[in-house]
Amino acid sequence: MKKIKEVIVVEGRYDKNTLSQVVDATVVTLGGFAVFNDREKLAFLRRLALERGLIVLTDSDGAGFVIRNYLKGALPRDRVKQAYIPDIHGKERRKRAPGKEGKLGVEGMRPQVLLESLRRAGATFLDEADQPAAGKEPITKADLFALGLTGGTGSAARRQVLLRHLDLPEHLTPNALLEALNLLYTRETFMQTAQTLFSGENA
Repeated sequence: MKKIKEVIVVEGRYDKNTLSQVVDATVVTLGGFAVFNDREKLAFLRRLALERGLIVLTDSDGAGFVIRNYLKGALPRDRVKQAYIPDIHGKERRKRAPGKEGKLGVEGMRPQVLLESLRRAGATFLDEADQPAAGKEPITKADLFALGLTGGTGSAARRQVLLRHLDLPEHLTPNALLEALNLLYTRETFMQTAQTLFSGENA
């Protein structure tokens, strides 16, 4: 079982149970929207963020992103990493019906998918010496604009195409997309991927 330095924050206890079978890490539950009115929980999360660093791992549906965005504003941004699970449609075993958007949450993800999501977020695996190298050339907002992914007609639709291609959740904002891309790719690899993806548009 992989040991992770940061504290992982999830929505509920079923998410925690799933994650605890995949990684050796401190996992804190938010209780869903209850965290919005829980000052003690927020103060606790701030302390954990400063001492250990946090990784936010919510579901990929709209509700998960409401919680994620709330935490972005409430916690020190430089001490919080964002882990995203892909949009996978389905239903968890314990539920009678799928969620509102029909997507699997954290509790429904396979162990390898969760591990990859944490790795992409930049989790510190304590049993691995070769952490990703720092100092690479970043992907910028100008790059996204140049690729037609922001600021132009059809840019939102192009982002959706890219998100599906990269197996990222559809609710990512342009800023969150940029953050995720810089965690996942070198600038050179991303530019090549995007240019190949959209190369047939004018053919």
